[in-house]
Amino acid sequence: MSVIVVLIGCSLLLALGFLSAFVWAVRSGQFDDSYTPSMRILFDGRGANKGISQSEAQEKNSVRRSDKLHKQ
Repeated sequence: MSVIVVLIGCSLLLALGFLSAFVWAVRSGQFDDSYTPSMRILFDGRGANKGISQSEAQEKNSVRRSDKLHKQ
């Protein structure tokens, strides 16, 4: 029974350690992303499929995805 108490105590300490590491990372700006918003316009797919139907656009996108998978 005392082993369970020790394991629960260790797990709580470990959880507090992870929580404090997460809070530190958020406060220090580790999750700030200043690069993606400026690049988003280059990868916006809304204007790339003008003039074709929605089913053709979906087929075109699925071909692109399968090509990327085969290249890897």
